Amino acid sequence: MAACGENDESGAVVAEQQENDVLHVVGGKPLNGTIKVRGAKNFVSKAMVAALLAPGVSVLKNVPEIRDVHVVSDLLRLHGATVEWNDEKGILTIDATNVQLADVADVDTLSGSSRIPILFSGPLLHRLGEAFIPQLGGCNIGGRPIDFHLDTLRKLGANVDKEHADGIHITAPNGLHGAKIHLPYPSVGATEQTLLAAVQAEGRTELSGAATEPEIMDLVAVLQKMGAIISVDVDRTFRIEGVKKLEGFTHTALTDRIEAASWASAALATHGDIFVKGATQPEMMTFLNVYRKIGGEFDVTDKGIRFWHPGGDLKPVAIETDVHPGFMTDWQQPLVVALTQANGLSIVHETVYENRFGFTKPLVQMGATIQLYRECLGSLPCRFQQRNYKHSAVIFGPTPLEGRDIDVPDLRGGFSHLIAALAAKGPSNVQGISLIDRGYADFRGKLAALGADID
Repeated sequence: MAACGENDESGAVVAEQQENDVLHVVGGKPLNGTIKVRGAKNFVSKAMVAALLAPGVSVLKNVPEIRDVHVVSDLLRLHGATVEWNDEKGILTIDATNVQLADVADVDTLSGSSRIPILFSGPLLHRLGEAFIPQLGGCNIGGRPIDFHLDTLRKLGANVDKEHADGIHITAPNGLHGAKIHLPYPSVGATEQTLLAAVQAEGRTELSGAATEPEIMDLVAVLQKMGAIISVDVDRTFRIEGVKKLEGFTHTALTDRIEAASWASAALATHGDIFVKGATQPEMMTFLNVYRKIGGEFDVTDKGIRFWHPGGDLKPVAIETDVHPGFMTDWQQPLVVALTQANGLSIVHETVYENRFGFTKPLVQMGATIQLYRECLGSLPCRFQQRNYKHSAVIFGPTPLEGRDIDVPDLRGGFSHLIAALAAKGPSNVQGISLIDRGYADFRGKLAALGADID
């Protein structure tokens, strides 16, 4: 009987977790009000890893309370660092004086929630001479192979053993040394890997074909504060002179331009008016140009950016995603929801992730007219040409959306589905909203503040 009771209790817990993972939305109401956006998910987690490079205390400000921050905090603790979190002020204090190898099973338990563990390689190799990287998780939006990461580490002198069933064992008994590295594609992750591994490698490292996103440049700023010597050329080449010693840093994270753009798209799709405190213009200029072409209005102030639908018809546009300074792939999905309400034919050519349009199926079921194509409907050179991926979308609007039950596929697609539910007529149940917690801090509280009808 005891065993039966335990199973009943376990089943009740699972049922409660599943129930809490559903957001009931009654759409058709404009989102109006003010919200605040903190530091960029794609920067904060990397700066936290960088703190491992220095035996001392680092302070990171403007940190959002998102799941990825909690995952990396736990990973840092597993490796011997202490992490203190002040949620009210958004301040993380990391003491990496004592670093140790973590238990493989413990790291593996956490790693399914994040792809961050691969970036621990460089700091752990410098501090301990070895690292273990488990199987990696992340959103299912297309191939994000770690081959670039491993090739970079090998060129810097690391020994990579992939024969372990649970992951990859990496060693550098003689330390890392500078190397000449070229990335065939400006991968953000591989660029971050090279920076974190090369700053204390002996000699000089030249990285060409690098990514230069604002989040990467903010990571460079952090590393420079720690004592690194890094120069950046206009041709996407980083030159890193290895140093023997790094110190802790104090740094305020740049604002999350993806979250800011997501709320801007929500304002457009729901005919709303949202002031995004903390949003900054320089990192969003490409998005703002497209937003204006569609017919959205915005006003840049010292405290943030106000986004609103001015009334009348929205205009169709043609967009091609690209690496910075192009139109960011993470901006594309929320904006597609708004484009279903534009008057005419819009085209979106996705050149970064081959499976990013999987999120459009529920939109079609809600009433949107979206057709996917394997052809490159754009002028940018594309890696996916003739590779059988449906990576171009044609959106015809305006089409009224009707509420329905939706399963969240990934972080950005999930927030896009949430926008669609908010714009749709009638009720929707959005299942799997915990995925959205990875990158959108307190999004339920923000929706409530904007007047959304949610439960």
